[in-house]
Amino acid sequence: MAPPSTPPPDEAHRRPEGASDELVAAVGKVSEAFEWVERIRGRVFDVHQMMGRADFLFEDAADALDAAGEHEHARLLRTEVVGRNVLQGRWTFQIVEEFDDCYYEPVREAERSIRDALMEGRRHVFEAELKESRRTRGNPAHASRPDATG
Repeated sequence: MAPPSTPPPDEAHRRPEGASDELVAAVGKVSEAFEWVERIRGRVFDVHQMMGRADFLFEDAADALDAAGEHEHARLLRTEVVGRNVLQGRWTFQIVEEFDDCYYEPVREAERSIRDALMEGRRHVFEAELKESRRTRGNPAHASRPDATG
C-alpha cells in the first residue's frame, strides 16, 4: 500500500474512512477479476462476429463454386455449413445473450454491490493508491491527474 508520506489520491479514488489496507486490496481483487470477465465478454463478442463473418464467406465461396461449375460442392456448403448452429440449437448471438444473462450481469452486479458497500462506490481505489506510491513527483509525465502538473 501507499507509504504514509504519499499524498492521497483525488477524492473520487480515495479510500473510505476506516477502510484497511487489506479491505482495499480485497476489493481491488474483485475489480481485477471483473476486468478479466470484461475481457472474456469481449472474446465472446469476437467469436460472435468472427463466426458471422465466416458464415458469409462460406456463402460467398458457395456462390464462387457455383460460378465455377462446382454445383455439388456449392450445395454442400449451403446445406451443411451456411447458417449452421455453432452449439446445439444456438447461433452465436444466443451464446452472447446467454453469457450476459447467466454470468456477466450477475457478476457485474456483485462487483458493483461490493464496491458500493465497501468503497462507497469508488472505483479503482487500490490502483489509485498504487499510482500515488509509484509516480515521480514534479515529473509532468507522472502527474496525479489530468488537471495536475506534478
